[in-house]
Amino acid sequence: MSQSNGRRPGRDPERHRGAVTLRRGAIPTSTADQRLLDSRGRGDWKTKDAWRALRILSEFVEGFDTLADLPPAVSVFGSARSRPESPECRMAEELGAALARAGYAVITGGGPGVMEAANRGASEAGGLSVGLGIELPFEQGLNDWVDLAIDFRYFFARKTMFVKYAQAFVVLPGGFGTMDELFEALTLVQTGKVTRFPVVLMGTTYWRGLLDWLRDTMAAEGKIGGVDLELVCLTDDVSAAVRHIVEAGAALSAEQEAIREKSVAETAADQRAARRAAQDGPRRAAGDGQEG
Repeated sequence: MSQSNGRRPGRDPERHRGAVTLRRGAIPTSTADQRLLDSRGRGDWKTKDAWRALRILSEFVEGFDTLADLPPAVSVFGSARSRPESPECRMAEELGAALARAGYAVITGGGPGVMEAANRGASEAGGLSVGLGIELPFEQGLNDWVDLAIDFRYFFARKTMFVKYAQAFVVLPGGFGTMDELFEALTLVQTGKVTRFPVVLMGTTYWRGLLDWLRDTMAAEGKIGGVDLELVCLTDDVSAAVRHIVEAGAALSAEQEAIREKSVAETAADQRAARRAAQDGPRRAAGDGQEG
């Protein structure tokens, strides 16, 4: 039987908005992010933005509730346009597997390319594979290797989840979105908005020019400090990348344990001093009475 209206089930474009799936003519021409940030729509700010705030809150609640029980995780970024046979996809798949064997869940944007490769590596190695999707005009959908998925309307809610639930970032060759995640992570670490965690760049040929520019232009002109360049680890070696993440986690744990031990020792010393003061008080009073 022929399909009416030229529709081909399973092949039509679709867009996901939370629990809602839109297809064909029901797909709007703009995204929720675009409508929120469009300064030309001032006329409806008072009537619509308050309701948008509730929708934004619901995305944070859904993300926090869903991801709260994740094991230690690493967020992996890279191009959705990379072909499965590309060097970065092969590297991402190997990386996902190595992270899973080291006990980490792997978080990606859930799309194709590098993201799919990392999710596949983690899933096939027996690890937890997480995908944080986003509503885009060119909807790509979540790849088949994602075990736990959340679809977001708003980039900023999704970005929070990438950072909040990761112990490290690994960034493979990618485009604007990948660069956005990279520099946001570096900014958060540099400014102390998040506890320092490792940022690994994989693909030395791809990233070398950027790092040269950061050193020879940004740092040379004083726009960043030389120490800021140490926030990035550059490598092509998957084992070295995972080892860097594991060692950074161990160092941070040791530092936090030392802080806790110091705090306990200081509290104990304060309590001893308080007890001595409490005992010395009556003795002094008794001594003063005898002298009188």
